[in-house]
Amino acid sequence: MDKSSVFVGGVVGAAIVVVIVAALFVSPPISQKSDIVISKENTSSALAEISPNYSGLSLIEIFEKSESGVVRVNVQRNDTSERVGGVGSGFVFDKKGHIITNAHVIKNAVKMAVTFLDGRSYNAEIIGVDEYTDIAVIKVNADLSLLHPLSLGDSSNLKVGEQIAAIGNPFGLSGSMTSGIVSQLGRLLPSGLGYSIPDVIQTDAAINPGNSGGPLLNMRGDVVGINTAIQSATGEFTGVGFSVPSQTIAKIVPTLIEKGEYKHPWIGIAGRDIDPDLAKILNLKDAIGFLVVTVVDDSPAAKAGLIGSEKTIEVEGIKYPIGGDIILSVDKIEVRKIDDILIHLQRSKSVGDEMVLEILRDSRTTNVIIVLQERPNGN
Repeated sequence: MDKSSVFVGGVVGAAIVVVIVAALFVSPPISQKSDIVISKENTSSALAEISPNYSGLSLIEIFEKSESGVVRVNVQRNDTSERVGGVGSGFVFDKKGHIITNAHVIKNAVKMAVTFLDGRSYNAEIIGVDEYTDIAVIKVNADLSLLHPLSLGDSSNLKVGEQIAAIGNPFGLSGSMTSGIVSQLGRLLPSGLGYSIPDVIQTDAAINPGNSGGPLLNMRGDVVGINTAIQSATGEFTGVGFSVPSQTIAKIVPTLIEKGEYKHPWIGIAGRDIDPDLAKILNLKDAIGFLVVTVVDDSPAAKAGLIGSEKTIEVEGIKYPIGGDIILSVDKIEVRKIDDILIHLQRSKSVGDEMVLEILRDSRTTNVIIVLQERPNGN
């Protein structure tokens, strides 16, 4: 497979050409050359509350409304013979003491402490972790007066150019706020587990070490994302930050609280987006769709009879796969590229669900029904 090849619900390689390099949390610096930096250390109800729609607030009002619901997460972990600490962020999810943060913030933690606005700290326990979306839920047995849950907004209503704000603990500086705009929506973010996080929000609001796990807020003061990573060659913010959307939080977190884990749906194919050169080779009118190159044995795709490419053709020194099924739509949603498939899986599908693929095979379109299975470990 070439560099644009991807695994559906698996390795994805075309949307954002970035590599996860270091954790965006305050911890001993490590010199690395990668481009993506995880914003690292430095309810139980069926769905989190979605706030009513009302007019926008000023940044001052947003901060005053939200600051009591944002916490500092101090982590201690064993690193070889030494105990290493780090600082990240989080926010209150409900009155039962559940705190949402990033999975990478608490990874390998041997001890965690959550500090509230008034300075009081409580030890925390891990309730559930989903490394595939970089979401974790921890819990504190805190005084009820300290628990001020932040409302989840609907990230699907966000528009590019819309103003947003981030609150967290950059470089350990508690309760810091930055603002910016939504730069783009529907990004794919490498997770480091062989799969990518779909539907990610890109923002230019400053996100620095220690911001990991803090909320991204709209101008109504509702959480529309959880700050996770930046694109950087230095480990410091350069204008491109990434947040996992609130739609994903609302879907994943209740299950983490109930079961401690979340099972992601999986198709089981590898392939590549149709670009203009490949469209010309395949005699396609438009450069849209996803070409199936490989079908994983015993996967939902294999059981449904999807066909991968069996040969390649070389044009101007470049090899192109040909002969596989081309996915045109999923559940009647047009597939322009792999992002559309992954976002649909994340937003709307669960293990055991059926999904209808419209495919182009031998110049004819047909529908194939697949039954989604649990995603295998990407490691």
